[in-house]
Amino acid sequence: MKLINNMKVEEINSLVLAYVGDCVYENYIRHYLISKGIANVNDLQKEAIKYVSATAQSNAIHKLIDDNFLHDDEISIFNRVRNNKGHGHPKSCDIVTYKNATGLEGLIGYLDLSSNHERIKEIMKYIVGE
Repeated sequence: MKLINNMKVEEINSLVLAYVGDCVYENYIRHYLISKGIANVNDLQKEAIKYVSATAQSNAIHKLIDDNFLHDDEISIFNRVRNNKGHGHPKSCDIVTYKNATGLEGLIGYLDLSSNHERIKEIMKYIVGE
């Protein structure tokens, strides 16, 4: 059990996990796209949306779950974050899609704060199809 400032990672607020996970997820996607040789910022942004939009993230988490790629404890973290009573959702998607995306970000944030970077890499490679 990893501790951050004497706090167990499991006890960190779900939306804080999602906040961290959003950053880690987007950073991975940006590096991935640059490694694919995309050098134009506008092109990078267009390609990034295919991975970082709520709809794309919701689809990704469904695929991870449907393909039995996630461990039980990871699904538990996803569910805890997804089921958090948040503050609404953007107008660009429905609430279920947004909550699923937030759940995926929360899982990534949890893994990051737990220093489980290898597992993040495995999940992200699966998402981008590597």
